[in-house]
Amino acid sequence: MELWINPQCSKCRTAKAELDAAGIAYTERRYLDDPPTAAELTDVLNRMGLEPWDIARPKEAREAGITLPKDASHRADWIAAMVADPIVIQRPIITALDGTTVVARDDETLRAVISHELS
Repeated sequence: MELWINPQCSKCRTAKAELDAAGIAYTERRYLDDPPTAAELTDVLNRMGLEPWDIARPKEAREAGITLPKDASHRADWIAAMVADPIVIQRPIITALDGTTVVARDDETLRAVISHELS
């Protein structure tokens, strides 16, 4: 399992604590220090069935000056902008061993990941 986190984020700290408490092994990726490549972010988006603007943090996107249209013709531009300024990427992102990938911001999603891994 891989966990993309920002250690300053309370949701990320909660996800780590819950995974640790459940005894689930994971690789921690501090994606601000080790940003995903465009290929990695594209892969994550495809596994989630989402577009880049779906996982963009609105305030951070505005602050980064990302004002791109939210359409297929600008998908690669969104991905490039998010790779260049990864603070825009929503967190925490968890990729399970089976490739299932989610943004685990809410308790329900996090519990589902843990339950899935423990089964």
